[in-house]
Amino acid sequence: MAAKMMGPGMGMQPRIILLKEGTDTSQGVPQIISNINACQMVVEAIRTTLGPRGMDKLIVDSKEKVTISNDGATILSLLQIVHPAAKTLVDIARSQDAEVGDGTTTVTMLAGEFMKQAKPYIEDGINPQVIIRSYRKATAFALKKIAELQVTVKKDDPVEQRDLLKKCAATSMCSKLIAFNKDYFSEMVVDAVMCLDTYLPLNMIGIKKVTGGSLTDTQLVKGVAFKKTFSYAGFEMQPKTYKSPKVLCLNIELELKAERDNAECRIDNVKDYQEIVDVEWNILYEKLEKMVQSGAKIILSKLPIGDVATQYFADRDIFCAGRVAQEDLNRTVKACGGTILATVNNVREADMGECELFEEIQIGNERYNKFTGCPKAKTCTLILRGGAEQFIDETERSLHDAIMIVRRAMKNDSVVAGGGAIEMELSKELKSYAKTIHGKEQLLITAYAKALEIIPRQLCDNAGFDATVILNKLRQKHAQGEKWMGMDITSEDVADNFAACVWEPSIVKKNALTAACEACCTILSIDETVKNPNSNYKAPSAMPGM
Repeated sequence: MAAKMMGPGMGMQPRIILLKEGTDTSQGVPQIISNINACQMVVEAIRTTLGPRGMDKLIVDSKEKVTISNDGATILSLLQIVHPAAKTLVDIARSQDAEVGDGTTTVTMLAGEFMKQAKPYIEDGINPQVIIRSYRKATAFALKKIAELQVTVKKDDPVEQRDLLKKCAATSMCSKLIAFNKDYFSEMVVDAVMCLDTYLPLNMIGIKKVTGGSLTDTQLVKGVAFKKTFSYAGFEMQPKTYKSPKVLCLNIELELKAERDNAECRIDNVKDYQEIVDVEWNILYEKLEKMVQSGAKIILSKLPIGDVATQYFADRDIFCAGRVAQEDLNRTVKACGGTILATVNNVREADMGECELFEEIQIGNERYNKFTGCPKAKTCTLILRGGAEQFIDETERSLHDAIMIVRRAMKNDSVVAGGGAIEMELSKELKSYAKTIHGKEQLLITAYAKALEIIPRQLCDNAGFDATVILNKLRQKHAQGEKWMGMDITSEDVADNFAACVWEPSIVKKNALTAACEACCTILSIDETVKNPNSNYKAPSAMPGM
């Protein structure tokens, strides 16, 4: 801080410079309104992607990579938003994606609508802290109501539980590119998640993409499958099918290294040089012989397997693959058993895995190594097919969302009806609750209840329906006590979405409301932005003659 006094007798106050020249500052109500407007622009960008009739966005990045998606978190992360307040919406979309996998567009739209409803009250001079307090009270009430409304499915009945999981997966896929094949994929997603152990680790579901074929050529391998790695000439002489083989997984390089890479040897005759070369060959051959003696028929290594080793194994009818990705190697060990070894000395039976069938198969233009019938199969692989690379990428994102939803449904076996049903019921309950409160909070909780109607309203707009007519019908039905009435896309009317099996895990709605409320409260509590100038900032030079 520097203080600059004016000369005596000039009659002016001292000028105090607090911030570096060029610093941008803005504060007060205009700053809050500006932040709300910025967030509204973000919501407008993804508004049309919501629901089964949502549109897709085509995004081209700086490297000319094309992405086609209607996933809220994907779109927001690719938009490269620079506004500091609007970035909050990107963060809540990412947190929703990481926590529950679906509802990323919903959470962004709810946060935007909460702010939009608060905007006139801010302009009228209501303190933002009053709005924040009211919104938090409304959110707590809504979460309590969801807990009362949610329906728990019995876990002890495997058929009923599987049916629940399939319906949750199908609901998640309704708004995706693969909606027309949702029955096919929901079955596949449930099978994939049920392959996992009790902790349901996401990284144990491998997803591989092969361009070509149709979407329904996608297959689930209950075991491990990975693309054929780089190989030398002798590889083609190795058998490509084994029944009940032993599998040895290594982290060892099986090829000769140039002397200069390892050590410096000073020699004065050819005989000594030959002895060094012979020792190197002997070290390699000893390793290879120990592997053969272990009885393993499949040898996989994270590090390269050279041409000598490849030919050596081919002569003994052993399959080998080097440069296997760490992720694929981990999943192979998880499925077949055994461990990843860093030495081949004293290889025990317990160190090797096994499977019923190993084969190398052709999928499209690619060759894949496939392990099936694994005794400890706590992993699986989805091999996606499709015409365009962008389409396969979007299919992967859609399946990721469905897998996350099924995982959540297995851990939290409570569901609510989708299609705007739960939002309309919460809106009705909040409006009734608001009438029991006096003062400004009554208005604000009513505004919160009105904001929840943005979900069914946007579903109507995206489907081309008359939102006013549909919402009036929904309000009437919910007032009559029909709590699961929501939008029916197929008949352009309202329907009992719980009976129609449009189900979502209640955790999705709980997380969306909590995250949207927190994001809204964070932005409403910001009344000043101080933006420091860049380090290379230059003050504008004075005009000539001044």
